[in-house]
Amino acid sequence: MAIKVIFFLVSLGAVMSQYTSPPEPYGEEEPQGPAQYSFKYDVNDPDSEVNFDHGEKRDGPQAQGSYSVKLPDSRVQRVTYTVDGDSGYVAEVTYEGNPSPSPSYGQA
Repeated sequence: MAIKVIFFLVSLGAVMSQYTSPPEPYGEEEPQGPAQYSFKYDVNDPDSEVNFDHGEKRDGPQAQGSYSVKLPDSRVQRVTYTVDGDSGYVAEVTYEGNPSPSPSYGQA
């Protein structure tokens, strides 16, 4: 009986060691260094009047980009921004077009 218990504990230890060891890496490791990327997308649906875009480019600690959105009053709000390391996010906000009267939602 004691041999069965010892065999069971040794087997259990072997099985458990498979789950406590660190996982093996898959493929090559990711490159280390400063982040570099760029992206841009646009959404324009005339039926729902949804219209916005966003783009950004990053090279290490510096990033710059812009995004815009069509507002309910028909103006376009555009935000152009920069980020330079730890100096923070600096944005410039501009508006294009003239506001039109907003629709009366929920009124009969």
